[in-house]
Amino acid sequence: MLKKIAKDAMHLSNKGWLESRFHFSFAEYFNPENMNFGVLRVINDDIIHPDSGFGMHPHRDMEIISYIVDGEITHQDSMGNKRVLKRGEVQYMSAGTGVYHSEYNTNKEKDLRLLQIWILPPKSALEPIYGEELYTKSERENKLLNIVSSKSGNAKIKIHQNIEMYVCELDANKTIEYKLDKERQIYFVQIEGSATLNNIQLDASDAMEIVDEKNLHITSLTNSHFLFIEMDRD
Repeated sequence: MLKKIAKDAMHLSNKGWLESRFHFSFAEYFNPENMNFGVLRVINDDIIHPDSGFGMHPHRDMEIISYIVDGEITHQDSMGNKRVLKRGEVQYMSAGTGVYHSEYNTNKEKDLRLLQIWILPPKSALEPIYGEELYTKSERENKLLNIVSSKSGNAKIKIHQNIEMYVCELDANKTIEYKLDKERQIYFVQIEGSATLNNIQLDASDAMEIVDEKNLHITSLTNSHFLFIEMDRD
């Protein structure tokens, strides 16, 4: 089953300094029929305008992954971590028993765009963890890059939940295939450009829920940038 979610059907939020596209019920957007997809609780496609950001604030019992699309993010947290991350780089924080952090776009002229992804942990009160990986374009260019995995997986960033997260920047008119186990499902995000997924067209910021599919055929119509998360079925 392939369920396309067009970007125009998603909730938009504009706070002036922050513009967000919510894939799931979040903050002022409450929809009890759109709370999650499996263990995937949140995907926010955020644009943070210059010289602004999220001040120090708390989280707990959530695995939070930030994928930087454009610009630079400056992260600081109560565990003593401070880092600036750029396009294609990934930040991970398992909030567990509780952590405070801030996220800023300190650039005076350029917007920051990132995907903020929240994964439900397998249990509560896990020890807080912070990590980042400075992936390069060559690692995801015309191939799938496994950026996040479970503790038993192969990605450089490993989280507690049983997921696999991939990204790719695929040149126009190229195809990538992926096999999916019948006990697993995928949430797919077309970040930039256009592609077809099993002959269904996705344009920039569209998404797709994928269940009961054995093979995925992803063909770029233009230069294409996408991310998907594989997880256990509900």
